[in-house]
Amino acid sequence: MIEPRRAKAVRLVSLDVDGVLTDGSIWVGADAFGAERELRRFHALDGMGIRLMQRAGLVVAFLSGKRSAAVRIRARELGIEEVSLGPPEGKLAALRGMLARREWTFAQAAHLGDDLADLAVMERVGLPAAVVGAVPEVRAQAVWTGRVPGGEGAVREFAEALLVARGEWDDLVAEFREGGRFAVRVRDARGR
Repeated sequence: MIEPRRAKAVRLVSLDVDGVLTDGSIWVGADAFGAERELRRFHALDGMGIRLMQRAGLVVAFLSGKRSAAVRIRARELGIEEVSLGPPEGKLAALRGMLARREWTFAQAAHLGDDLADLAVMERVGLPAAVVGAVPEVRAQAVWTGRVPGGEGAVREFAEALLVARGEWDDLVAEFREGGRFAVRVRDARGR
């Protein structure tokens, strides 16, 4: 379980890509014209987890050490505006910039990672989390470790744990009971 105090402080959730949003596989090949192609496999459950976090008002970011057109396409599909792929200055500096633009601190961020490239970020964020297949150093840094492998719904698992700890899960699920999708929220006179 995630400690509610820690969960409620989170405003931005950064997600590693390879080994978290994917199973770590990268398919590389060429089309009939010889153009290089790279493919990644994403899980629909993770897309739902991301949508749930966004619906709860959290900013979700993709933070990867590798450039990838496939990841940019997936980010666009999910409305992810904060995407850092292969930043020359590293993941930590990229996340620092995302937070600085909003005047937020590392304490207001969560990161879900799996490998050594995630350590610098995980040592600083308020909620460091790991997928089940993470390397020992990352698991040791995490305050939450999932049971689902990367690329198999690990982000969805983390999203539920975070939203339960924040006390928002039941309301989000209720929207699906009302209409099968996120219901249109009617704002009251105060804009809520």
